Amino acid sequence: MQLKKQFGKRVQQLRQARKITQEELAEKVGVSIESISNIERGIHGPSFDNLEKIIIALQVPAKSLFEFD
Repeated sequence: MQLKKQFGKRVQQLRQARKITQEELAEKVGVSIESISNIERGIHGPSFDNLEKIIIALQVPAKSLFEFD
């Protein structure tokens, strides 16, 4: 599985574990719902700026986004 897909799946897992919708995460990060959906599906990776915002929004250590099953 490619990195973007693994990363996206991990973002989705962490978001759902925190009971945050794609819409809520998009608001916190300052991007569209479509952008969050594309990240979670592995279509696009986030910019470093948005990666930092995702980390803050999900309240997780950066490394946890790269801990794949």
